[in-house]
Amino acid sequence: MENETIKVGLVMKSLQADFFKVMQQGAEEFVNETGCCELKAVGTATQTEIDKQISLVEQLVDEGVDALVVVPIDSKELVAPVVYAVRNGVTVVNIDIKLDDALLKKDGVEIDFVGPDNFSASYAVGKKLASTLSKGDKVIMMEGLPVAENAQQRKAGFNKAIEEYGLDCVASEPANWETVTAEEVFGRLYMKHPDIKAVFCCNDAMALGVINVLKDAGCKAGEVKVVGFDNDAVMGSYLEDGWMLATADTYASRMGVEGIRHALALLKENVSATGDKSTEFTVIDGK
Repeated sequence: MENETIKVGLVMKSLQADFFKVMQQGAEEFVNETGCCELKAVGTATQTEIDKQISLVEQLVDEGVDALVVVPIDSKELVAPVVYAVRNGVTVVNIDIKLDDALLKKDGVEIDFVGPDNFSASYAVGKKLASTLSKGDKVIMMEGLPVAENAQQRKAGFNKAIEEYGLDCVASEPANWETVTAEEVFGRLYMKHPDIKAVFCCNDAMALGVINVLKDAGCKAGEVKVVGFDNDAVMGSYLEDGWMLATADTYASRMGVEGIRHALALLKENVSATGDKSTEFTVIDGK
């Protein structure tokens, strides 16, 4: 393959989301600078289009890519198309959201995961928020898409912090990573629980929805503390002015690059997997 251009497909979730816009930009800049491969970056319109993402994976396989770097919307439903890719000779690297290990093993397929420890990152952000509260304070959690492994891990990390600090989680519901959905879900929950002290959000897009509701309700910055996850650029001003207490940066721009690098290394070694690779995260505090 040394004398041929290597073709790599990067399959992401919603390209409307800041996180994946940054991931795509970082990957394309890396490929343009290094000339390491021919990259085709694709994604869905929303965070919940599972069938569309499955078709994107299958389409890239049928187009003859050498490698796929995949961020699955659904950790279980994306296993079948990924197995299809592997059985058609495509090298696959899973990034950001882990595919279901049990289903992969059932199909006899081993795929390396390159991404952050979502549990540890959310626990760290959760502790940052919980430490500012008092035992028994009422809080709400905005969950991600339940079928995604990272949503499950972030929820678990936040729950650990909530339990350790003796907080009272009066409601915990999915808003499927989306700002508009978070506005709808949190708006309803806030009406039922107007005495909450904080909101744990499993991504920044949902945190933005929560903040919009709080502003509309006449709250002042910091009156109800909010944390998120992803360190989306749009949240910078909210961190600075006190609307957001903290978030976790998992370095979206680097994650796609690390996935591509890992895929190229596997192709060079002519192996399907060499082991998972953990990427870093940093808790970003408000100013």
